[in-house]
Amino acid sequence: MSLAPKTQLGRYEIRSLIGAVLKDVLVKTNDVYKKSGWKAYVQYNLDQLVVNAPQRRFSPFTIATFDAKLGRDDEALMWLGKVMKMRVLLLFVVLLVSAPVFSQTVDQDDVIRTETDVTNLPFTATDKDHRFITTLRAEDLRVLEDGVPQMLFTFQQETDRPLSIAFLIDVSFSQEATLPAEKAAVRTFIEKVIQSNKDQVALIPFTGFAYLEQPMTRDMLSVYRVLQTIEVAAPSYLGSGRALTGIPTGPGLPGPPNEASTAIWDAVALTSTNVLANVTGPRRRAIIILTDGLNTSGRLSQKDAINRVLGAEAVVYAIGIGSERDGINRNALRDLTQNTGGRAFFPDKKFDLNAAFAEIEKELRTQYLIAYSSTNKKRDGSYRKITIELTNLALKREKLEIRHRPGYYAK
Repeated sequence: MSLAPKTQLGRYEIRSLIGAVLKDVLVKTNDVYKKSGWKAYVQYNLDQLVVNAPQRRFSPFTIATFDAKLGRDDEALMWLGKVMKMRVLLLFVVLLVSAPVFSQTVDQDDVIRTETDVTNLPFTATDKDHRFITTLRAEDLRVLEDGVPQMLFTFQQETDRPLSIAFLIDVSFSQEATLPAEKAAVRTFIEKVIQSNKDQVALIPFTGFAYLEQPMTRDMLSVYRVLQTIEVAAPSYLGSGRALTGIPTGPGLPGPPNEASTAIWDAVALTSTNVLANVTGPRRRAIIILTDGLNTSGRLSQKDAINRVLGAEAVVYAIGIGSERDGINRNALRDLTQNTGGRAFFPDKKFDLNAAFAEIEKELRTQYLIAYSSTNKKRDGSYRKITIELTNLALKREKLEIRHRPGYYAK
């Protein structure tokens, strides 16, 4: 998403943007100011500005007004000056680099990823009858990171965040009878859900190797053409996509899998790091995997795959489908999805493929977004566990189920 799609940024707009940064620092947030003092107050507004920047319309603002509002508090002004000096200069440099001679649009997605340590956490809430709850308020819950309560500055129901979805399709011989129905259901899902002006899709069939047949794209005609060509490996996969790489090999390490086998965890891990992790901007990243869950080879464990999904800030939805002869490993698919914040579906005569995709659609489009700036400012690569707890006693009695990404790596 660009800050001003199809519009050029001139000197006036850039001055207005920088002015807006200063202006938004002054947004009155009484609770933050009273409870935590000036430093938390200013940090709150800086982070809030970055999260909400794509929706802002920027207007001019003068330094004189800034001085008038804060000039009476020397300590606050001095501290604010230190914070703002680097932030405003960095924003100005990004704008100048991204728009030489002030003639190109600025990719706001990249600005957000560069300038903030905000943690964005989508989640869904359902009742005991699996109906989606759309009436939650910020005061109904609290968020803990490694057991420490966090202060939220964004809580909203989100239905229009751009999607980046990688379809992982098992094309091992065990899928021969079901692959045509899977392809038809994938196409129906894309036609109903994907908005080609903003959403993206990738297609990765897999056996012992995962093949990037369709890189992430908004060109749905290309997606349909490629989808039509995907066939079962008998025994080798004959598509034209390149095999995804990124798993170390060498003496003492597992060798490459047999092409006629099924390496589910390798495929999930490589899709996360090679495809979804490269998607920029505030997007909802998801893997939808169609497989029987029978992992017969591979070099990575399920835990490795889950960690790579979390590292890409993605979620996995699984549709368990296979032959009557081989069956389905339901537990493996449930573990994969639950540990990344997704769900597993197992179509049968009463619950078909299209119904499973319809449930995924509801979940993707019926989510909340919360955001916070972690109290732990270390960026040491460690894993941070996230918990969402209901504080509303009436809702707790209803035993709502809240699904979300269980953590992230602080990088």
